[in-house]
Amino acid sequence: MKKIFNLFDLKQKVNYKNEVLSGLTVALALVPEAIAFALIAGLSPITGLYAAFSIGLVTSILGGRPGMISGATGAVAVIYVGMITLLKQANPDISVNEISQYIFATVILAGVIQILVGLLRLGKFIRLVPHPVMFGFVNGLAIVIFMAQLDSFKLDGNWMTGNDLYLMLGLVLLTMLIIWGLPKLTKTVPSSLVAIIVVSSLVIGFGLDTKVVADTLPAGETIAGGFPKPQVPNIPFTWETFMLIFPYSLIVAGVGLIESLLTLNLIDEITQTRGRGNKECVAQGTANIASGFFLGMGGCAMIGQSLINISSGARARLSGIVASLGLLSFILWGAPIIEKLPMAALVGVMFMVSIGTFEWASLRVFNRMPHSDVIVMILVTLITVFLHNLALAVLVGVVVSALVFAWENAKRIRARKYIDEKGSKHYEIFGPLFFGSISVFNEKFDVQNDPNDVIIDFSESKIVDMSAIEALNSLTERYLKAGKKVHLRHLSPDCQKLLKNADKIIEVNVVEDPTYHVVSDAIS
Repeated sequence: MKKIFNLFDLKQKVNYKNEVLSGLTVALALVPEAIAFALIAGLSPITGLYAAFSIGLVTSILGGRPGMISGATGAVAVIYVGMITLLKQANPDISVNEISQYIFATVILAGVIQILVGLLRLGKFIRLVPHPVMFGFVNGLAIVIFMAQLDSFKLDGNWMTGNDLYLMLGLVLLTMLIIWGLPKLTKTVPSSLVAIIVVSSLVIGFGLDTKVVADTLPAGETIAGGFPKPQVPNIPFTWETFMLIFPYSLIVAGVGLIESLLTLNLIDEITQTRGRGNKECVAQGTANIASGFFLGMGGCAMIGQSLINISSGARARLSGIVASLGLLSFILWGAPIIEKLPMAALVGVMFMVSIGTFEWASLRVFNRMPHSDVIVMILVTLITVFLHNLALAVLVGVVVSALVFAWENAKRIRARKYIDEKGSKHYEIFGPLFFGSISVFNEKFDVQNDPNDVIIDFSESKIVDMSAIEALNSLTERYLKAGKKVHLRHLSPDCQKLLKNADKIIEVNVVEDPTYHVVSDAIS
């Protein structure tokens, strides 16, 4: 428990300049994202901003991956759409404020579930996600980040044309050019922050007529607000309410943890360090509970902002804290300035994040990777892009990868056969015996023509599941009906335990202590 709640990595060296400047850059990039995700969920923009502040602050302090940024995300926002539909069907006159109260309660319950996952140390199961699924996840998110920026090229719901479009494109390209070129000259300050400042100065200084943050807000709305005050969700505390929000809380918790832990793994690879998944689960849960009580819509790790932070040189917790406090400052005092920021600058930053996120190396290894891995990678990418359902994409990828693995292992089971000087026939089995390999396993034996004494040697194999046990029982019964006896040798203690119900027809040799060489033993 002590390791989970260790707040600060005291041995970590902190570059305070990089941390502060990176945090300010991330804070600017958080504003349009938080607003957009709140609108997706049908909520007020301030709800998304409060979530970005509270979740970002808590996870920066308590999280298991310093440098990773969390906040309001689209993956979580789309989950509420189904619940909002149910609420409106039950009560057509329900107000946005009443809907918000149910969402706050859902976020709090999701946070409790996430904390339980962390305390039970279930975060380690993210290791079961294969590399092709990671490639698909990253590539899919890169495309989603890119596509999410395209709405910024619309005015009043219509695509920009003429001078509006040319100016927007020019400013976006200038932003991207600065981000690409400045690090070649100096890395003293984050190139993303410089790009935002330069492009914003040009727009404001020359009075250029282009789309700004204020144009993304609904009529009459503003990002200005007061300090969020804690409130208990104003909903009926009944069993019916619990049954309404619980399924959505499970989905929010699952999607949030999957996206956060996969982002954690990605940052681990980039920084060549190792984060702590279970600690991050607890931090995400605590952050969502805080978000629910402080009028936020909940969220999880944000891959785009995390990559901005890491690419700007941040490696410690301070950058996330600065980003969250900077965002709060914008809400309290800086709204008039932030609302004048050109969307072109923020779009350019996110375009560069999208380019940097995409695993271009995955395209170069298409002909070198197994076809099954390529299919999994493309499948996960497509589900992420078109369904915007990260949890489903990862789940499908893992299931397909597992089925491919099972199929490949099913084909690898072999049997070496010989008859010894006593006339007994030996079958030396290679490869794990499980549900997928039973059919091939049964084909190895010739019950009718075998001698009366048969020995099946499992020193290079293992009985994995109940299907394997049933296959052995069926095989021994076939030999028994033919008046022949079967000996199973070199079974490990766990295999012997599985077969204890078959001891009347199976003779088990436990004299030798077997040494296994199959993959399943190494994993277990």
